[in-house]
Amino acid sequence: MIIKLDTSIFRLSRHKAETIKKVAKPLTRDQWITADRIVIAAMFIVTIIGAILF
Repeated sequence: MIIKLDTSIFRLSRHKAETIKKVAKPLTRDQWITADRIVIAAMFIVTIIGAILF
C-alpha cells in the first residue's frame, strides 16, 4: 500500500549545504601505470592466498 507523505515536514527541515561539483579529469599516463601496478599486485596476492586456502 502506497502512503502519500506529508510534505510539510520537508519544509521545516534544514537545506543541505551546497556542494562544489568536481569535474572528472582524465588520469595521466604515470597515474595509469601506477594504478595498473597496484591492481596487478593485488590480483597476484589474492591468487597466492586463494591457492594456499584451497
